[in-house]
Amino acid sequence: MTSVGMLLYPGVTQLDLAGAYEVLARLPDTRVTLVAAAPDAEATPAVRSEFGLTLIADEPFLPASQFDVLVVPGGPGVNQLLDDDRFLDCLAHVAEGAEWITAVCTGALLLGAAGLLRGYRATTHWQCLDMLALVGATPVAERVVVDRNRVTGAGVTAGIDFGLTLAAELRGRDVAERIQLLMEYAPAPPFDAGSPRTAEPHIVRQIVAERAELIAQRRASLTRRSRTDVRNREG
Repeated sequence: MTSVGMLLYPGVTQLDLAGAYEVLARLPDTRVTLVAAAPDAEATPAVRSEFGLTLIADEPFLPASQFDVLVVPGGPGVNQLLDDDRFLDCLAHVAEGAEWITAVCTGALLLGAAGLLRGYRATTHWQCLDMLALVGATPVAERVVVDRNRVTGAGVTAGIDFGLTLAAELRGRDVAERIQLLMEYAPAPPFDAGSPRTAEPHIVRQIVAERAELIAQRRASLTRRSRTDVRNREG
């Protein structure tokens, strides 16, 4: 039985989580557990997502948590966790016992801040891709990146592609393809605006402007952490 732990925290993007969950929960001989990394996680398992959807965790995320596969989704709530040393220490500790250390979207920034992507190729949401270099990772502009036992997915909807890729690693391609067919996952979007390379320039500018403060906060947190890590290594 393969145990999969998927992280919940206030402000998580639910599709980062749900896309990967839908795939991984269909894997044979696999148990998926939702773990809450909230200040009151031991008192209540309820976590509100980015847009207010209430998600119910199975258990709290603790240093004693053990999973074969650790999955960290992204979302605006990443910003607060990037400055939470207690959480990042817990993440690093739990990851030590995992066979696969993975993330969807900006969950990769949390892995990086915890020191778990140094020396690895990785991807994340296009607005944050270059920030991976601040935590010692090599940014790769791909939908899903596999580097040894690290698997990272790009923004939000890439969680399904991430899940299928990880499913193939865990149970083989035939199993992953059966899941894809059952889900009828055959993307045919109505617009070719799913990438900054194909979206209309004015749409890209709007998104960049709307999220400028959020992105700047992440960059500042990772820059501070990067400088601290450098001083610690030099010392």
